[in-house]
Amino acid sequence: MTFPKLSSRAILAPMAGVTDIAFRALARKFGAGLTYTEFVSSAAIVRENKTTLRMTQIDSSEKPVGVQLFGSNVQEVVQAAKIVAERFDIIDLNCGCPAYKVIKTGAGSDMLKNPELIGKLVSKIVGAVDKAVTVKIRSGIDEQQINALEVAKIVEDAGASAITIHARTAEQGYADEADWELIKKIKESVNIPVIGNGDIHRPEIFEQRLKESGVDYIMIGRAAMTNPYIFKQIEDYSKTEVYQKVDKTKIFQEYLELAEKHKIPFLAVKHHAVQFSKGIKSGSTFRTNLMRCHDIECLKKLFSYFP
Repeated sequence: MTFPKLSSRAILAPMAGVTDIAFRALARKFGAGLTYTEFVSSAAIVRENKTTLRMTQIDSSEKPVGVQLFGSNVQEVVQAAKIVAERFDIIDLNCGCPAYKVIKTGAGSDMLKNPELIGKLVSKIVGAVDKAVTVKIRSGIDEQQINALEVAKIVEDAGASAITIHARTAEQGYADEADWELIKKIKESVNIPVIGNGDIHRPEIFEQRLKESGVDYIMIGRAAMTNPYIFKQIEDYSKTEVYQKVDKTKIFQEYLELAEKHKIPFLAVKHHAVQFSKGIKSGSTFRTNLMRCHDIECLKKLFSYFP
């Protein structure tokens, strides 16, 4: 199955606690060419965990859309892929998350220690579902074990439709700069679409990385988390080399409406409020007041006081 043709070369990254159905709708409105769910546990899907299954809900207008699975048990991951495949255009395997709760199970970036297992998983998923299968990786475990190029070739041979590289090691987390030279090298070495990821904070950087690396697409994570309007800014900059500043108050009001529509739990909405408040005037005062909010109406009033 080939990777779908996207309307934009900017993709919203899957992010735990961030890319809920309401946030994805907002990113889609502003021009994201592809959105992903939060990463979800394959084991929890197989066990029919209600909270996890709720994370895989999508809107009928959300196309194309991907689900990101994590897990190291081949049978569980394949079974989970079968369960959710009908709703999604893309099944993505998380081989990059460095969080301890994930790697302690042998999943996420811990899988980079065993590239053959990644290849086996991809091959099994490709054989089990009639959807595009992709993989998201990091550069390697640490500076002494940089194996992203090896893994990219393995997943291509296993039938993956595309690969995303966050060009930092698992040990680095989000420290230091992403190694876009490595991403460029991988793009030159495989024939499937390559999606670059890391340090895309402004439209100017997006365009620069796109041209210098030759990647097919770029995935945006932390910058979109605090400013989903970045997708519109990227689109505008690509056409005119100018873009408008973001009105975070207005955009968060839009998110609140979507959150109410999709019944997003209040704690998740509150987490988004913290992210949106970064960069606004008197942001620290805002966040202090935010801690006193216990419902969406309070959030609406609070944002109206902090333009």
